[in-house]
Amino acid sequence: MELTWYGHSTWHVTVDETDLLIDPFFDNPKTDTDPEELDPDYVLLTHGHADHIGDVDRYEGTTLVATPEVVGYCQDTFGEFDAVGGMGMNLGGTVEIGDAFVTMHRADHTNGMETGYGATGGMPGGFVISDTKPTQVSDEESTTFYHAGDTGLMTEMRDVIGPFLEPDAAALPVGDHFTMGPMQAAIAVDWLDLDYAFPMHYDTFPPIEIETEDFVKEVKGVGSNTEVVVLDGDESFDL
Repeated sequence: MELTWYGHSTWHVTVDETDLLIDPFFDNPKTDTDPEELDPDYVLLTHGHADHIGDVDRYEGTTLVATPEVVGYCQDTFGEFDAVGGMGMNLGGTVEIGDAFVTMHRADHTNGMETGYGATGGMPGGFVISDTKPTQVSDEESTTFYHAGDTGLMTEMRDVIGPFLEPDAAALPVGDHFTMGPMQAAIAVDWLDLDYAFPMHYDTFPPIEIETEDFVKEVKGVGSNTEVVVLDGDESFDL
C-alpha cells in the first residue's frame, strides 16, 4: 500500500492496482500538485465541508465513496458521478472496491454542506482501508490504513477501530480548533495501537497552524511506541 499526502486531509492511497483519492482539496499550502494530474479509480469523501470536496469536480465521471447525502449533493452540484453501490454507503458498512476493502466509521464533527447551515450531509465519517476483508479473526498479513476524517477524540477508536479493524497506520487531524489538537490526537494514537501515525489537517488556515513537534512530544508523553511520520506535502510512504 502506498500513501501520498497532498496537504490538509487529501490522501492518495494505492492498494495493489486500485487508486483511491480521499478528500480532494488542493488549494492548500502543502502541495504543488495539479489535481488533474491524478486519475483515481474512486474518490472517497469523509464529509461535505468545502475543504474536503473543494476539487471533487475535477474527477467528474469517477465513482464516489461517501454517504448518500454527500453523493447526492456532489451529483447535483458538480456533475455526473457514479456512486459505490449505486447511491453511496454509510457508517459501519464495508465495500469492496477494486483491490481494496473500505469500511466507513463515524467521526465526531459537523457536516453542513460547504460549511453552510441550510443542508446537512448526515454524520461525517472516516475510512479504514485494507487489502483484506475485515473479520473478527486477526490477520497479521493484512495492511490497513485509517483516515480519521475531521474528528475529535472518541472512544470508538479505543473500543472498535483499534481492536477490531486493527489499523497499522492512521492519518489523524492535529490542527486543533476544528478537530483534535496534538494532545487528543496523541491519545488516539495510543488507543489505536498503531505502527505509524501521520498528522494531517494543520497549517492550512491560521486557526490550525501548529508545531508538529508538539504532536511528536505528546505521543511520547502517552508512552506510545508508535512512530510519528511527518510528511512533506506531495510526499509518499510505503506501508
